[in-house]
Parts: sequence; structure tokens; C-alpha cells
Amino acid sequence: MIDPDPNDPTVREAMAAVRCLLKYAGENPDREGLLDTPKRVVKAMHEHFAGYAQDPKEPLSKTFTEIAGYDEMVLLSDIELHSHCEHHMVPFVGKAHVAYIPNGSVVGLSKLAKVVEIYAKRLQVQEKLTAQIAEAIQSSLKPRGVAVVIQARHYCMCYRGVQQPLAWTTTSKLTGEFLDNSSTRAEFFKLISMTKTY
Repeated sequence: MIDPDPNDPTVREAMAAVRCLLKYAGENPDREGLLDTPKRVVKAMHEHFAGYAQDPKEPLSKTFTEIAGYDEMVLLSDIELHSHCEHHMVPFVGKAHVAYIPNGSVVGLSKLAKVVEIYAKRLQVQEKLTAQIAEAIQSSLKPRGVAVVIQARHYCMCYRGVQQPLAWTTTSKLTGEFLDNSSTRAEFFKLISMTKTY
């Protein structure tokens, strides 16, 4: 990943904004330990929000049809997820479980994780993130069904506000056979329940 260009006017504006926030917090942005903080924060944001510069459907564009007629569930579970709440710009972290039922072709397994990563590296709410991942897979692969479950802890709720550090949020989005077929749905939830959580 290319670092932000310090000569870019928007980068300079962002660094000035960080200095302003440091002052607002009661700090002195000119003290030794904070001199490089604006640059570090902007660089970190460049990484945190890299998903805005990426197309989440691009990883799904290459598929494979030599699958010997395989037409059962493909599940990638326990995908590490790191995102930021769009309401407070603080992290939420957890795991995503993504499954689909092929309709004549499959995609490389790492590509499912890449779709999760691209959408997660944007300001998000968990509900929207869950739906976006499912929609990208459904519209790109045209499978017989997609299932996405995300389990996450939100730091905006853990260490501020109601201060519930042990609370987990679970969201799900199901399409096709996962939504319409109770046995397929039950198999999916049984399989992800067998995986470890944090």
C-alpha cells in the first residue's frame, strides 16, 4: 500500500485536523511525543479505510467451472474482521462466516475473505456490512443462495456509553436456498456453531 503523499493538500488538511483534535482533547500537539502523531494518524486512516479505493466485486470476477458437478454448500468461517463504526469512528472487531451454494462455478476461497475485507475497510454499521457482502456475492456469482453471519464487539459500546465490554452483536443475511430451505439453513448454522469464536 502506498503511503499518503504529504504534499497532497487533502493530506495536509487531514493532518491539521488531527492537530485540532489533539488540542480539543486537552493536549499540546507540539510536545515531543505528539509531533509525528498527525502523520501517523493519517497513515493509519489510509490503511483503515483502504476499501473505498477498491471494488469489492473485482475479486469475484474470476470463477472456475471444473468442479465435477459440485453443488453443495461452500463455507468459509471465522474470517477475521476489523472495521470502524460510522457513528463514532471507533473499531468493531469480530468474525464473519460466509457461505454460498454454487450454480455451476466456484470462486477462489481467498476471494470471499477479500470481499469481507474491502467492505470492512470503510466506515460501517454492522447491519449494512452484512448485507453488502451478501449482495456482492449474490450479484457476482449468481449462486443458488448466500449466507453471511457477522459476530462482532463494538468499542463504541464497550468503552463508552453503556459500557458493555462483553456484549456481542450478531447479524445475518440469507438469500436463495438458505432463506427458502429450512434444512439448508439449519446445516449452515450448525456448521458455524462448530467453529471457535473469540
